[in-house]
Amino acid sequence: MEFRWDFLDSLDPDVSSKILMSLDDPADIVRASSVSRTWRDFVITNGICKHLCLKLFPQLSGIARVVDVSIRQEKGADVGCSRFVEWEHLKKEHKVFVSLARGLTSSEVGECLSDAIGASSTDNYPEEGVHNTLESRDRIGRRASYWSSSGQSNLEVPERLTYKLISECCIITEINIQPFQAFFQANCPIYSAKVVRFRMGYRILSDDTEEDFADKEGPRFAEENFVWTYTTREFPMVQENHLQNFKLPEPVLCLGGFLQIELLGRVQKQEMDGLFYICMAHVQVMGRSLFPVFGVESLEPSGRFTLMYNPHAQYFSPCHEDTEEISLRPEMVQRHVRGWEQILNMLRGTLGVEVYDSEDEHHDSEDEEGFAEDFAA
Repeated sequence: MEFRWDFLDSLDPDVSSKILMSLDDPADIVRASSVSRTWRDFVITNGICKHLCLKLFPQLSGIARVVDVSIRQEKGADVGCSRFVEWEHLKKEHKVFVSLARGLTSSEVGECLSDAIGASSTDNYPEEGVHNTLESRDRIGRRASYWSSSGQSNLEVPERLTYKLISECCIITEINIQPFQAFFQANCPIYSAKVVRFRMGYRILSDDTEEDFADKEGPRFAEENFVWTYTTREFPMVQENHLQNFKLPEPVLCLGGFLQIELLGRVQKQEMDGLFYICMAHVQVMGRSLFPVFGVESLEPSGRFTLMYNPHAQYFSPCHEDTEEISLRPEMVQRHVRGWEQILNMLRGTLGVEVYDSEDEHHDSEDEEGFAEDFAA
């Protein structure tokens, strides 16, 4: 102990800063700041925790300012000695980035989809709309549940599905997609895509236009309404009827809360019209939300934004079933009602009628013709 020495006192400040910036665990930074008052002041002054957050997720470089919503902003609060004001600002910023670093490195993962916003095309809207992909089942009662694109003779015409996440600050780790198998058509074809790609970003429409914007298809679903800040590589999709996993090379911080799935290349032709379709039964986005501790305001086309911090809130757990809030649109409710009506009508009919079992592969020819007509309409 008699030979102990403090490297902060012995090394050049730039060298000391590089050593502490090599820490990749926020807990280590907190421990370092607890060694002594000198270490604490050095960690705060050099923004060590902020540097860690930017290293983990470069998208955070767009932070223009940080607002602690728990602190009442009083007039004249920033008046005083400029050195004192700057030090108080650094301490508050350090507190925010310590909390942010903890949230960014949390291991808790759950489902992050909130709503289906729109599709580049839909064959039969709203019965085959993109909102069906929020349902994990590919059948509801006697009805198939899926999204279908419009038919195309050109195999290279892409499709886009756009979704809203559960918060404006989500860390996405993987996306799972299940292509739809048309069990009501001959040979039960699977309408997958060749490859898939994902984009994340934010919307530039004002909140008062959201009602008019939701669930619009085709030309009215304008790409210029979004700014995509991150695009993944292309992932090959197999023509199989199961939930296919697309794990991102590294977690991605989505600031703004919107995700788009690009379906590239068509593989399956429909026999009755000779056109190629892409159909998806279910989409699942996995990750973790930083809401309500952190939020985003004033996202600009330049990427600059205000980070809102609420230290009294607790992180929202997307994997907790009681807190899942998937919005039900009227089309979805009507679809469920029609399914139950069909079942009730069957039960009210003559004795001996067979109630449909979703696991039973037997369907009479009349039902198959009805499914085929719905699909091609």
